[in-house]
Amino acid sequence: MLAEKPIPEQELQVWEGILADHGAKTSAVLQILLDINAHYHYLPQESLEWLAGQIHMPISQVFSVATFFKVFSLTPRGKTIIHVCTGTACHVRGAPKLLERMNKDLQLKPGQTTPDLAITLETVNCVGACASAPVVRIDDTTYSDVSPVQLAEIVGEIRRRED
Repeated sequence: MLAEKPIPEQELQVWEGILADHGAKTSAVLQILLDINAHYHYLPQESLEWLAGQIHMPISQVFSVATFFKVFSLTPRGKTIIHVCTGTACHVRGAPKLLERMNKDLQLKPGQTTPDLAITLETVNCVGACASAPVVRIDDTTYSDVSPVQLAEIVGEIRRRED
């Protein structure tokens, strides 16, 4: 049997703080996972295992919650998340060209993250803004009627802020 890798004290402090905010109860698992995900931009496996032990819930159930909701990721994601809508209206009005531009500029395909963990590119089926297609959501901001050049400019500005 392999020896368990010790959890760094800094990580334990983060997790214990989140747990203290919500209480060590199974009814709080979703909110606890949301807070861990917000802190790391994904759910580290060690955090899921630790949480399962703290709230006395089988790891399989914690994992089920973590994989059921699209908001969670089990792999590291970028600080900035770019969602390109690929619904029918957005597809017809240029979403594939937006994805091509992201592949050209950032070498990213949907579901991938830049090596520096700055940007993750994802697609969504619909953002409910079909009249403004194509639509891109970057974190909490929605951009309407976006052209590939405009998207490249927006991403360029994000990259400059990161430097």
